[in-house]
Amino acid sequence: MDLSVIDWSDIWIATWETLVMTGVSLLFTILLGLPLGILLFVTARRQLLEQGFVYTVLSFVVNVLRSVPFLILLIVMIPVTVILIGTSLGVEGAIPPLVVGTAPFFARLVENVLREVDRGVIEACQAMGIRTHRIIFGALLPEALPGLIAAVTVTAITLMSYAAMSGVIGGGGLGDLAIRFGYQRFQTEVMVITVALLVVLVQIIQYSGDRLVLYFTRK
Repeated sequence: MDLSVIDWSDIWIATWETLVMTGVSLLFTILLGLPLGILLFVTARRQLLEQGFVYTVLSFVVNVLRSVPFLILLIVMIPVTVILIGTSLGVEGAIPPLVVGTAPFFARLVENVLREVDRGVIEACQAMGIRTHRIIFGALLPEALPGLIAAVTVTAITLMSYAAMSGVIGGGGLGDLAIRFGYQRFQTEVMVITVALLVVLVQIIQYSGDRLVLYFTRK
């Protein structure tokens, strides 16, 4: 493998673009997915704000969005992305489908994490007459914090994978570089380097997430 043919400036720019896509998309995924996950939990059967119809509708929407393969979602959302961002290409054009593709996934993870919280915590708060919003933000979320961090870690890794996949439609980043040079121009060296960098980035995210989970679990 001849590494001299690799333009390392392109590699670093693509790496930065992947990090930006993942970071910005993760931020919006949390901002949308966390409230949605909480709403799914509290409106479920035998929960704080049981609302069967609301839960059924939300659950259906989440399941539909989660069932659409991301490559298809990328293509389907091109008109919407153009309206929102002004382009469907590059880092900016990849962010809306990334958020739409992962926010429902993260919401379901949040719901499952909250279900794992000891119900005795909620019942104790209710017995003391604490209002619902204070139970959620003062007891439920702090108790579920390690699990929520683990959910964010899993979502970040999924976003990294999706960000690389967005290169199929010119989304920028390492995926775009791998397709344009590694695949279309048969530069195997570029393909190997981009895959290796993605593996390293995923390992860093997983390690950091695991350390944070361990830290907050001990506390």
